[in-house]
Amino acid sequence: MYSEAAMSEGIEAVAEGGLTSARGFVAGAVRARIRPDWDKLDVALLYSEAPCAVAGVYTQCNVVAAPVVITRKHLADGAAQAVIANSGCANAATGEQGTRDAVEMAQLAAAKLGLDPHAVVIASTGVIGTFLPMERMRHGIEVVELSAPGGLAFAQGIMTTDTRPKQSAVRFGEYTLGGACKGAGMIHPNMATMLAFLTTDAPVAATFLSRALKEAVGVSFNMIDVDSDTSTNDMVVVLANGQAGGEEIGEGHPVESVFASALTHMCTDLAKAIVADAEGGTKVIETTVVGAASVEDARLAAREVVRSLAVKTAVYGHDPNWGRVLAAVGNSGCRMEEAKTGLWLVDVEGRELCLLKDGSPQPMEEGQAKPWFEAREVRFRVELGLGEHTATAWGSDLTEEYVRLNSLYTT
Repeated sequence: MYSEAAMSEGIEAVAEGGLTSARGFVAGAVRARIRPDWDKLDVALLYSEAPCAVAGVYTQCNVVAAPVVITRKHLADGAAQAVIANSGCANAATGEQGTRDAVEMAQLAAAKLGLDPHAVVIASTGVIGTFLPMERMRHGIEVVELSAPGGLAFAQGIMTTDTRPKQSAVRFGEYTLGGACKGAGMIHPNMATMLAFLTTDAPVAATFLSRALKEAVGVSFNMIDVDSDTSTNDMVVVLANGQAGGEEIGEGHPVESVFASALTHMCTDLAKAIVADAEGGTKVIETTVVGAASVEDARLAAREVVRSLAVKTAVYGHDPNWGRVLAAVGNSGCRMEEAKTGLWLVDVEGRELCLLKDGSPQPMEEGQAKPWFEAREVRFRVELGLGEHTATAWGSDLTEEYVRLNSLYTT
């Protein structure tokens, strides 16, 4: 759901839009039996009919999957034209064999599409420490069919424990921006989250595209949490093929700010979809921090609240133990003064319940806060009273089902 602010900038949601809503992009996916549940799509291919300006952000984990290593090399010149991705096997912690397999994935996709292998983005997701079954990969890439409606199949083909595909699209002026992502667990990004791919038919300069993506990721994919784990395979890539025509968008272009806003709204929409589909999750936790001394302080505090196990479990149990939120802010490392700090619950219609003001708890009847914790979305607003900076983060609650899923992941 796009905000009123987005609508005021002329950014409109595309009904049932996704990765191939932008002109010149086709996609598809097949069941190649990479996954142990062989009835699921698991090899996905995206292709642009024209070369693209490309930008990406990648995992900060010190264990980096082979597809990420190769993709970073391929995108060093800011250009690409296709994405080959698989689910069921992360091809991470796989040594030299994993590198060879990632390179071969690019070569196979390139041969099918008539491209140079360096024009192909490679992405994998699934179990760490297992080798790709390359015979199945070769067959999958050979038989996958591409089409304009194939964006949904691509979104399904990159799912692991996701319960539903995640895609979105917007229009702004003459241009369209589409996207798809996957993620439900191992979500505490230190740059991005799991896999996300964005496409646009706008003509965009590569340097501007890179800056806009990093800024968009900073307030979206970098502000969500499920379980405090950053993956080995995290990647967000945006491709701009310019098929809508017009002057190249860059610094000083009349639609520079609108493009950046559209990209940010798209990333935020997809990031929130990940949190809403968190493994075992029943609720979304939203925390907005205002009055921070710096943007970094606001982000630290907001992220710490949504990643706190104490907060997550309290929200799951409908326990209005709001002191855990205050403790999380205090543990975040942000600059704060307890005597200036305030805390509110905010419902989806904007009604507020003040829990703490100027460091002092506010009077309320027993059980008055409990209904706010019973909502599908539990929203906190933290006032630090030290400046003008703000940030919002999103997280999920922590349930027995999350423990069950992750204790049996490979068995």
